[in-house]
Amino acid sequence: EVQLVESGGGLVQAGGSLRLSCAASGSTFNDYAIGWFRQAPGKEREAISAIVSSDGSTYYADSVKGRFTISADNHKNTVYLQMNSLKPEDTAVYYCAGDFGRKSPPASLWLQLSLDYESWGQGTQVTVSS
Repeated sequence: EVQLVESGGGLVQAGGSLRLSCAASGSTFNDYAIGWFRQAPGKEREAISAIVSSDGSTYYADSVKGRFTISADNHKNTVYLQMNSLKPEDTAVYYCAGDFGRKSPPASLWLQLSLDYESWGQGTQVTVSS
């Protein structure tokens, strides 16, 4: 089973930037689909970005499009989420989750079709002050 560990969260002022990391261990980082999700208090979990290794496809929710960028370093078994122009409404616990060891459909379709994911990280808190 693949273990995922997020890092990089913290407190930042509005307009600032953070880079989240999702490090995978326990399996070779070949075929994978990894998504970033967030959940704010009292709100439902939201899928905000995803990347699929087999075709390099990415997905961004409208709420983060143009501000967040997902990328992967396969040598480091790590997926990143660069978050720029942060807003107070981005405040949430951010999680990564993914499927490993098999080819997945393109990122947006993978998110639509998946009922759950093979592995989840423990989450990292992002707080954006106004």
